[in-house]
Amino acid sequence: MPDNMQRGSGLPECTGETVCIHTKKVFDACRDKDCITDLRLYPTTASQAVLDQALSVRSGTASLLYASVNVDPVGVNRGYYSVDVRYYYRITADAFVGAGRPMEVTGLAVFDKRAILFGSEGSAKIFSSQDDEGESCCFKRSYPTAIVEAVDPIVLNLRLVDACDCGCGGHTVPDVPGFIEACFSDPLCLHPGDRRLYVSLGQFSIIRLERDVQLQVRALGYCMPDKECTAGSGAETDPCAVFSQVSFPTEEFFPPNALGNGDGPCCGCGCSNRT
Repeated sequence: MPDNMQRGSGLPECTGETVCIHTKKVFDACRDKDCITDLRLYPTTASQAVLDQALSVRSGTASLLYASVNVDPVGVNRGYYSVDVRYYYRITADAFVGAGRPMEVTGLAVFDKRAILFGSEGSAKIFSSQDDEGESCCFKRSYPTAIVEAVDPIVLNLRLVDACDCGCGGHTVPDVPGFIEACFSDPLCLHPGDRRLYVSLGQFSIIRLERDVQLQVRALGYCMPDKECTAGSGAETDPCAVFSQVSFPTEEFFPPNALGNGDGPCCGCGCSNRT
């Protein structure tokens, strides 16, 4: 067997072959740390009844339910696009009505964000054997794909005010998709009640624009798994014994300082770096 052949695979261990792959290339990206102040909360009908009698509201938590993303070209700058993102949050807080225990209130908050990023230009019409018949006849603009990564926001402040004192005339009620309303146990109260709740959030996000491209890369061979497939015998029923075999998730407590091992790019055969 030649020295450069991988045992059991019949393939050279490091061919140095240049191959063409189809993948998504990131043309532009940005990260943001938004401090969103006095975001209107649309409570459920039951929560609105509690807020109308509440003296104060504390201890808020926020959960990001969904983010709708839209991409449009910027007319004055060729190759640039506006990425409009609408975040939908579920806000939960404790409302104090009297001397008794606090009552939980929940509702919806909506935040709109825009970013301008470079996405290059493309006018090719793309057709695929996986397209449904008839759909390929419709021209689709060659826009880049926008990807939004975000975590649950941090509740910075809660503010309960009377509807007549909020000074928010002309407020536009957002359109709420049906699947967002289904995330709440009661219908949402989109019209003003006697009291209104405003929330301030801290949101971390990453937005990027991607396009499908063909790239040439250097192939070192096929990926052959080195782990054998095993089936459990079912004899082990002690949960503590099973848990003792689980490695401690160190990476969950200490995020990596950098990607890779810091040895630089892979430049030849036998390189130990793996991506």
